[in-house]
Amino acid sequence: MLPTYFISHGGGPWPYMPELRSMLATLEESLAALPEQLPEKPKAILMISGHWEKKKLAVQSSAAPSMEYDYYGFPEHTYSVKYASPGSPEVAKRAADLLIQAGFPTDLDEKKGYDHGAFAPMEIMYPNKDMPLVQLSLKNNLDPAEHLAIGRALRPLREEGVLIVGSGLSYHNLRLFGAQAKEPSAQFDAWLQKTLMAPTPEQRNEGLIAWEKAPYARVSHPREDHFIPLMVALGAAEEGQVSCVYHDKNVFGGVTASSFRFD
Repeated sequence: MLPTYFISHGGGPWPYMPELRSMLATLEESLAALPEQLPEKPKAILMISGHWEKKKLAVQSSAAPSMEYDYYGFPEHTYSVKYASPGSPEVAKRAADLLIQAGFPTDLDEKKGYDHGAFAPMEIMYPNKDMPLVQLSLKNNLDPAEHLAIGRALRPLREEGVLIVGSGLSYHNLRLFGAQAKEPSAQFDAWLQKTLMAPTPEQRNEGLIAWEKAPYARVSHPREDHFIPLMVALGAAEEGQVSCVYHDKNVFGGVTASSFRFD
């Protein structure tokens, strides 16, 4: 059975910018190592990006998704990069069926393209662009308990060779980077590490559902769109062990960021 992951996906189109890529070298190393950590090669990846929200769940269902350059102020060449990995209508339908069976109305979306929460980390993880990739939206209520349940509904995919990846950032405050972010991000990260390592799944989930009580919670996540993908990844593997697979204390000049694996 495949594990699941929550990855901190970096900033904008960073793999296509040498200076930014150099700054995120530790993240790149962790993402590049991820495929080798798996017990088997996935038949596809289902990725939950913090950059796609819908009122009702939706699954990307095109066989050849387009690109979405959902960032601003970056160099001109980053608006023409292509991540031409195939989609998987079969996996999309299976994911939608599982969600519907669990009581979550879900649409198939043939027009959705790859956003940078998906194609930026995939450029490092699977640079040959040969791994089928399907995106699943968040629900725009961003309810942590509901997204844990969404993950639970998707658990059978792990036994069917689909790698579930939540793609966001463990700290996401675009107005607070650098030295000023050092204390808030470090304290929130310490809380997250402790919470994820709780003795029982029930205690872990209880802590995550009440995440707004964490130190600097709303400083670290003024809006939790980049945190909630963790809930889906965990929900699909909530009985297993948790390990930290990436940890950096100096991202963007002072931010502490982490990624996790759920077995």
